[in-house]
Amino acid sequence: MSRHVAPPGWPPEVRPPDAPDWEATAVSWLLDLCPPEYRRYQGLRRHPVVLARFAVIHVEADQAAVRRGLSGIRMDLRDVATDAVVEAAVQTFLLEDARLATVRRAAGLVEEALRGRRYVARL
Repeated sequence: MSRHVAPPGWPPEVRPPDAPDWEATAVSWLLDLCPPEYRRYQGLRRHPVVLARFAVIHVEADQAAVRRGLSGIRMDLRDVATDAVVEAAVQTFLLEDARLATVRRAAGLVEEALRGRRYVARL
């Protein structure tokens, strides 16, 4: 009996590689990471590994946007918001940066699995 293994950081919404319907759960989750317009492209649905590459690139772009926003938020808001509001905005960017790092790792793991990588349970 084979045991389906997912590594640390694997998204809970996606079944482990080789589990029944795991690729369908991967496609659904990956589409949720992408802009809604991506759902129109049948090629992405038919080729999950291509969708995974698109999703990773999209998440990386989100990360770059958050880091850009974080680098200038204090200057951008200094004349229109209180210090407390600016600090809240900074904290929001930091939280989003951390969330996106987790999502990027998960998307990368799913992409690797769609490319054929399998994981082994370690004691």
